[in-house]
Amino acid sequence: MNWESPSFREGSSQACTRFVYHGADDQVITARSMDWKTDVGTNLWVFPRGMPRSGEAGPDSLTWTSKYGSVIASGYDIATTDGMNEAGLVANVLWLVESEYPERDNSKPGLSLAAWAQYVLDNFASVEEAVAVLQQEPFTLITDFVPGENRLATLHLSISDASGDSAIIEYIDGRQVIHHDKRYQVMTNSPAYDQQLALSSYWQEVGGTVMLPGTNRAADRFARAAFYVNAIPKTADAKKTIASVFSVINNVSVPYGISTPDQPNISSTRWKTVSDQKRKLYFFESALTPNVFWLDLNRLDFSADAGKVLKLDLGAEQQNIYSGMANDQLKEAKPFTFLGV
Repeated sequence: MNWESPSFREGSSQACTRFVYHGADDQVITARSMDWKTDVGTNLWVFPRGMPRSGEAGPDSLTWTSKYGSVIASGYDIATTDGMNEAGLVANVLWLVESEYPERDNSKPGLSLAAWAQYVLDNFASVEEAVAVLQQEPFTLITDFVPGENRLATLHLSISDASGDSAIIEYIDGRQVIHHDKRYQVMTNSPAYDQQLALSSYWQEVGGTVMLPGTNRAADRFARAAFYVNAIPKTADAKKTIASVFSVINNVSVPYGISTPDQPNISSTRWKTVSDQKRKLYFFESALTPNVFWLDLNRLDFSADAGKVLKLDLGAEQQNIYSGMANDQLKEAKPFTFLGV
């Protein structure tokens, strides 16, 4: 691997980090940062079971009905960027500049990239179950332009479940690549995941107590997250566990307002989520508000008959302030439509 190759340098200028913590007493927690140069228009949504879905890819779109309810963080209220379903399956999408999706295959239904994470949350309870279906490539994944920008969205998807299993799904050179192993705890943006694993091997040999890279580059954030996620204490105390996980995602976040002249795509961390997959708690922290709040999935009605679509309005740049458990602040709302292609 050439760390100085043009593709690696370009990829390392992107942002966002995701990791899965394996703790004591069967605790599994997935954390991620959302780094973007402008407001991503994020709100939190509750989706019940039984929702009819469309892949929003024209007349030959994939269709399904949600089997599981979920809590998600939207992007521009046209895409699911992050979320956890009632079974404890977590899905996160992160930028991957190396992504190249296949040409439209008219023999398969189409799925908008904006609905990729939601398709997984709606349909599967475990990583193993999801991978078994995704390996069959039941749809053609289709991208479109990022709102307000003259570039196509290029994403990869990470999934983790309440057992701690993990998978990374990418499209490289037009072909789907799935990395499935409980050991794949950390993912950043670039390079492609096989190269991220090579970087991990290098830093494991160096040893995190000897030296860790400290910049905002994706490769450096990967190294820090990979070390700290397994270095923090493994305690059965839920409060201390959540605090430890937040300390790691804070360590790999990009300070708000920072700019790097020779790497203009490095972006500030806008928000962070921490998904407690044992206790079914979904924590959210905005860079512009002084506190953490959460939604308790155990206290939500996801039933197809009585469950409602609910929204927690986070406001411009996620500046609305909530405290503690915010279930009672959810409001019934019309569900957003995924970005069509």
